[in-house]
Amino acid sequence: MRLPKIYGFLTKDMDAIEKTLQQSIQAEHPILRDASTALLKAGGKRIRPVFVLLSCQLGNYDSQKIQKVAVTLELIHMATLVHDDVIDEAELRRGKPTTASQYGNRIAMYTGDFILARALEEITKIEDPRIHTLLSKTLVEVSIGEIEQIQFKYQWNQNLRDYLRRIKRKTALLIACSCKLGALVGGLSNQDANKLYRYGYNVGMSYQIIDDILDFTSTEKELGKPAGNDLLQGNITLPVLYAMEDKELRKQLTTLITSNQDINKSTMQKLVACLKNTDAIKRSYAVSDLYLQKALKSLDGLEPSRAKKSLQDIAAFIGKRRS
Repeated sequence: MRLPKIYGFLTKDMDAIEKTLQQSIQAEHPILRDASTALLKAGGKRIRPVFVLLSCQLGNYDSQKIQKVAVTLELIHMATLVHDDVIDEAELRRGKPTTASQYGNRIAMYTGDFILARALEEITKIEDPRIHTLLSKTLVEVSIGEIEQIQFKYQWNQNLRDYLRRIKRKTALLIACSCKLGALVGGLSNQDANKLYRYGYNVGMSYQIIDDILDFTSTEKELGKPAGNDLLQGNITLPVLYAMEDKELRKQLTTLITSNQDINKSTMQKLVACLKNTDAIKRSYAVSDLYLQKALKSLDGLEPSRAKKSLQDIAAFIGKRRS
């Protein structure tokens, strides 16, 4: 089953969100408008808006109000992607040229800022201080996570705790925020809103771990970027942490990645093959599964519904994702 089929009953709302996203990024300046539009057209799973909508479906669903929240979360996500690509000097995103590679770093940074400003403009239309407090605190944590990712580049002595804390801020908190914001707009109790926050957090952790696994197990076509690209950028992910328990492989990885020499495709393929010959991938999937089980457990006590079933199915889909 493909992911969109799980929440097919939201098609009308998702189409409306897509149109609103397109309207939100329109700018008077043609470069800002073109750069933002190209990013939007590059696609994406729109998983954060989906979590917003499904969480709200568990309560009182106000389509107009909830769309503003969903659009805000996706715009924030888009802005972080633009900034990430500048920092990582990435040339491809989803198989297409990044904003930075098309327009240069300066314009890319301002494009990200512009998209973030549009996000804030959308959310101010909702008068609920709880929503603004949660969103602002989440953005602070996301920013800290981005700084930590820079600081930990090529730091081979980091541990599992460092990695988990980093992906919590990088990915999990924004997904958790999406779920809780949907719950708050839907008028759910604080107890149920917190359950959905925990669900989103655990799904987000699993989602990022799977992404980090796929960096080694998927093809360049599936990834939209070269396999092993995260490692090449000096990002030490969970599979790498586990693989480096093999002292010989650790020495090989650290020597090559920090040698300042250009690593060709063939050499990277050999490195990836060596990593896959360890138990690193299997162990990483096991950690992902633990988070997914916690996510499903978080939904206990919520009334049975089509939305709850979709949240459960999404968690299962993420756990089985192989591309």
